[in-house]
Amino acid sequence: MDLIYIPEDLSSCPKFGNKSCPPTNRSFRVRMIMYLFMTGAMVITIFGNLVIIISISHFKQLHSPTNFLILSMATTDFLLGFVIMPYSMVRSVESCWYFGDSFCKFHASFDMMLSLTSIFHLCSIAIDRFYAVCDPLHYTTTMTVSMIKRLLAFCWAAPALFSFGLVLSEANVSGMQSYEILVACFNFCALTFNKFWGTILFTTCFFTPGSIMVGIYGKIFIVSRRHARALSDMPANTKGALGKTLSKKKDRKAAKTLGIVMGVFLACWLPCFLAVLIDPYLDYSTPIIVLDLLVWLGYFNSTCNPLIHGFFYPWFRKALQFIVSGKIFRSNSDTANLFPEAH
Repeated sequence: MDLIYIPEDLSSCPKFGNKSCPPTNRSFRVRMIMYLFMTGAMVITIFGNLVIIISISHFKQLHSPTNFLILSMATTDFLLGFVIMPYSMVRSVESCWYFGDSFCKFHASFDMMLSLTSIFHLCSIAIDRFYAVCDPLHYTTTMTVSMIKRLLAFCWAAPALFSFGLVLSEANVSGMQSYEILVACFNFCALTFNKFWGTILFTTCFFTPGSIMVGIYGKIFIVSRRHARALSDMPANTKGALGKTLSKKKDRKAAKTLGIVMGVFLACWLPCFLAVLIDPYLDYSTPIIVLDLLVWLGYFNSTCNPLIHGFFYPWFRKALQFIVSGKIFRSNSDTANLFPEAH
């Protein structure tokens, strides 16, 4: 999400007239390094998540409830890299917004929407993994296609209504006396919150769902350990159907991997959401370079997700080989076996 730094002295800025860009002392070399680094993050974000989208959409073997949730989350990360990051990059490097006030509101709304959508997706994935590992007998009857559709509809609709409604109504800046002056003075575009909405956003959209996810994955870890101990204590001749029910290695690995995804998400976005909560009480005194770093740390989460999948999921690497080599365009490639070790 975009954040704002409000200069301490606005008295010299005319309230009407041509807007200007805040002065910056970054050298050409520093700006080029920043552009290269941010462009690299964008390329990985866009193409890495595009591989996930193509793979799960194309290969029938990957059509599962969990993977459909991952597909939707990869779409969120792809949009962040394709729609949000390029404009944020220019603003961060040049310390100026060149794209107009109207697009600024769309950019800020869509940015917040995608950030919240990622959180909601992670919550949905945590719930899916909870039933797969902790209640496998009822998993197929609980996490049905219609249930997944309802979860996905909520994951996209709720953040969209909240984000666009809040930004377009400007309720998030109500009572901020310096906000109108700042808008009139500078070509800037950043998402800011007053004390009330900063607290609401942190509590309801980050802390509460984050706590739920941590609790769910803690329960999954405990149950997985219990299943593993139960299997090790069973006689060899009884480790048949019961063993398959108690401990599915693939499900446990998926839960572990998605737990890592959640951990990376919290590590990337927690500092940014803490800034949303705390900065209004500090009279928006946090330096702009710090806020930019926090925003890009949050964006970096969308860059990390495909890297995590590539490292932990063999199907991702196999699908990438199909895409790069062009085998994906062959007839019946959608039925290719991406899990040869399982057969």
